[in-house]
Amino acid sequence: MQGIEDEEWVLVQFKPNSDAIAVRNLERQNITVFLPKTEQTQRRGDKFVTMVKPLFPGYLFAQVNDGGNAWRTINSTYGVSRIVSTAGKPTRVPSGLVEAIKERCTEGDIVETDVKFSEGDEVKLASGPFADWVGKIVEMTADQRAWVLLDFMGRQTRVAFDTRDLLEI
Repeated sequence: MQGIEDEEWVLVQFKPNSDAIAVRNLERQNITVFLPKTEQTQRRGDKFVTMVKPLFPGYLFAQVNDGGNAWRTINSTYGVSRIVSTAGKPTRVPSGLVEAIKERCTEGDIVETDVKFSEGDEVKLASGPFADWVGKIVEMTADQRAWVLLDFMGRQTRVAFDTRDLLEI
Protein backbone atom coordinates (compact mmCIF):
# COMPACT_ATOMS: atom_id res chain seq x y z
CA MET A 1 0.00 0.00 0.00
CA GLN A 2 2.45 2.55 -1.19
CA GLY A 3 1.78 6.17 -0.38
CA ILE A 4 -0.08 5.45 2.84
CA GLU A 5 2.00 6.35 5.83
CA ASP A 6 1.66 5.15 9.41
CA GLU A 7 -1.65 5.79 11.14
CA GLU A 8 -3.67 6.54 7.99
CA TRP A 9 -7.39 5.81 7.72
CA VAL A 10 -8.86 4.11 4.67
CA LEU A 11 -12.46 3.44 3.69
CA VAL A 12 -13.53 -0.20 3.66
CA GLN A 13 -16.69 -1.49 2.00
CA PHE A 14 -18.28 -4.40 3.81
CA LYS A 15 -20.70 -6.97 2.43
CA PRO A 16 -24.45 -6.38 2.88
CA ASN A 17 -25.53 -6.77 6.51
CA SER A 18 -22.00 -7.85 7.49
CA ASP A 19 -20.88 -4.83 9.49
CA ALA A 20 -20.55 -6.73 12.78
CA ILE A 21 -18.75 -9.63 11.08
CA ALA A 22 -16.30 -7.32 9.29
CA VAL A 23 -15.55 -5.32 12.46
CA ARG A 24 -15.03 -8.47 14.54
CA ASN A 25 -12.71 -10.10 12.00
CA LEU A 26 -10.67 -6.94 11.37
CA GLU A 27 -10.21 -6.39 15.11
CA ARG A 28 -9.06 -10.02 15.50
CA GLN A 29 -6.26 -9.13 13.08
CA ASN A 30 -5.28 -6.12 15.25
CA ILE A 31 -6.62 -3.61 12.73
CA THR A 32 -8.21 -0.54 14.32
CA VAL A 33 -11.69 0.08 12.91
CA PHE A 34 -14.26 2.82 13.33
CA LEU A 35 -17.89 2.23 12.38
CA PRO A 36 -19.94 5.35 13.20
CA LYS A 37 -23.61 4.61 13.75
CA THR A 38 -26.81 6.57 13.99
CA GLU A 39 -30.13 5.92 15.66
CA GLN A 40 -33.01 5.75 13.23
CA THR A 41 -36.65 5.66 14.20
CA GLN A 42 -38.99 3.78 11.90
CA ARG A 43 -42.64 2.95 12.11
CA ARG A 44 -43.37 -0.75 12.55
CA GLY A 45 -47.06 -1.42 12.57
CA ASP A 46 -48.65 0.91 15.08
CA LYS A 47 -45.51 1.90 16.98
CA PHE A 48 -42.13 3.52 16.40
CA VAL A 49 -38.96 1.43 16.76
CA THR A 50 -35.50 2.92 17.18
CA MET A 51 -32.69 0.99 15.50
CA VAL A 52 -28.94 1.57 15.37
CA LYS A 53 -27.56 1.52 11.82
CA PRO A 54 -24.25 2.52 10.22
CA LEU A 55 -23.95 6.24 9.49
CA PHE A 56 -22.48 5.38 6.08
CA PRO A 57 -24.36 2.22 5.02
CA GLY A 58 -21.95 -0.35 3.65
CA TYR A 59 -18.75 1.40 4.78
CA LEU A 60 -16.40 1.57 7.77
CA PHE A 61 -13.03 3.16 8.44
CA ALA A 62 -9.89 1.09 9.05
CA GLN A 63 -6.59 2.39 10.34
CA VAL A 64 -3.63 1.07 8.43
CA ASN A 65 -0.52 1.52 10.49
CA ASP A 66 2.10 -0.73 8.95
CA GLY A 67 2.31 1.00 5.57
CA GLY A 68 2.89 -2.36 3.89
CA ASN A 69 0.57 -5.17 2.93
CA ALA A 70 -2.31 -4.46 5.31
CA TRP A 71 -4.62 -3.73 2.40
CA ARG A 72 -4.32 -7.34 1.20
CA THR A 73 -5.18 -8.55 4.68
CA ILE A 74 -8.21 -6.26 4.83
CA ASN A 75 -9.42 -7.20 1.34
CA SER A 76 -9.31 -10.91 2.20
CA THR A 77 -11.12 -10.54 5.53
CA TYR A 78 -14.42 -12.38 5.91
CA GLY A 79 -17.26 -9.84 5.77
CA VAL A 80 -15.24 -7.25 3.83
CA SER A 81 -15.99 -6.60 0.19
CA ARG A 82 -13.01 -4.36 -0.64
CA ILE A 83 -10.97 -1.30 0.27
CA VAL A 84 -12.08 1.77 -1.64
CA SER A 85 -9.21 2.52 -4.00
CA THR A 86 -8.15 4.76 -6.85
CA ALA A 87 -5.88 3.48 -9.61
CA GLY A 88 -5.24 0.28 -7.67
CA LYS A 89 -4.10 2.08 -4.50
CA PRO A 90 -6.19 2.47 -1.36
CA THR A 91 -7.63 5.95 -1.06
CA ARG A 92 -6.75 7.78 2.13
CA VAL A 93 -9.53 9.41 4.11
CA PRO A 94 -8.84 13.16 4.44
CA SER A 95 -6.94 13.89 7.62
CA GLY A 96 -9.12 14.99 10.47
CA LEU A 97 -12.37 13.57 9.07
CA VAL A 98 -12.45 10.50 11.29
CA GLU A 99 -11.44 12.54 14.33
CA ALA A 100 -14.20 15.08 13.61
CA ILE A 101 -16.79 12.30 13.44
CA LYS A 102 -15.43 10.71 16.63
CA GLU A 103 -15.84 14.03 18.48
CA ARG A 104 -19.59 13.92 17.78
CA CYS A 105 -19.95 10.30 18.94
CA THR A 106 -21.31 9.05 22.22
CA GLU A 107 -20.49 5.72 23.79
CA GLY A 108 -20.84 2.91 21.28
CA ASP A 109 -19.78 5.13 18.35
CA ILE A 110 -23.29 6.55 17.93
CA VAL A 111 -23.20 9.97 16.28
CA GLU A 112 -25.09 12.53 18.34
CA THR A 113 -27.68 14.48 16.42
CA ASP A 114 -28.20 18.13 17.18
CA VAL A 115 -31.79 18.91 18.11
CA LYS A 116 -32.19 22.51 17.09
CA PHE A 117 -35.96 22.70 17.13
CA SER A 118 -38.32 23.51 19.94
CA GLU A 119 -42.06 23.80 20.39
CA GLY A 120 -43.52 26.79 18.59
CA ASP A 121 -40.89 26.87 15.81
CA GLU A 122 -42.09 27.21 12.24
CA VAL A 123 -40.50 24.58 10.00
CA LYS A 124 -40.46 23.56 6.36
CA LEU A 125 -40.62 19.88 5.44
CA ALA A 126 -37.55 18.80 3.47
CA SER A 127 -38.66 15.53 1.89
CA GLY A 128 -41.48 13.10 1.39
CA PRO A 129 -45.03 13.68 0.20
CA PHE A 130 -45.28 16.92 2.20
CA ALA A 131 -42.03 18.44 0.88
CA ASP A 132 -42.00 22.25 1.00
CA TRP A 133 -45.05 22.43 3.28
CA VAL A 134 -44.76 24.80 6.21
CA GLY A 135 -46.00 23.95 9.67
CA LYS A 136 -45.56 24.72 13.35
CA ILE A 137 -44.02 22.35 15.91
CA VAL A 138 -46.49 21.65 18.69
CA GLU A 139 -44.58 18.90 20.53
CA MET A 140 -41.09 17.37 20.62
CA THR A 141 -40.59 13.74 21.69
CA ALA A 142 -37.55 12.10 23.26
CA ASP A 143 -36.91 9.94 20.19
CA GLN A 144 -36.04 12.87 17.86
CA ARG A 145 -39.54 13.22 16.45
CA ALA A 146 -41.59 16.37 16.17
CA TRP A 147 -45.34 16.72 16.02
CA VAL A 148 -46.04 19.37 13.41
CA LEU A 149 -49.33 21.15 12.84
CA LEU A 150 -50.11 21.27 9.11
CA ASP A 151 -52.98 23.01 7.35
CA PHE A 152 -54.90 20.48 5.20
CA MET A 153 -57.64 22.23 3.24
CA GLY A 154 -58.38 24.68 6.03
CA ARG A 155 -58.14 22.10 8.82
CA GLN A 156 -55.23 21.85 11.30
CA THR A 157 -53.79 18.31 11.50
CA ARG A 158 -50.99 16.96 13.73
CA VAL A 159 -48.41 14.86 11.90
CA ALA A 160 -45.23 13.28 13.33
CA PHE A 161 -41.91 13.79 11.51
CA ASP A 162 -38.30 12.88 12.16
CA THR A 163 -36.39 16.08 12.96
CA ARG A 164 -33.93 15.26 10.15
CA ASP A 165 -36.80 15.85 7.70
CA LEU A 166 -37.36 19.41 8.91
CA LEU A 167 -35.72 22.69 7.91
CA GLU A 168 -35.67 25.96 9.82
CA ILE A 169 -37.48 28.88 8.25
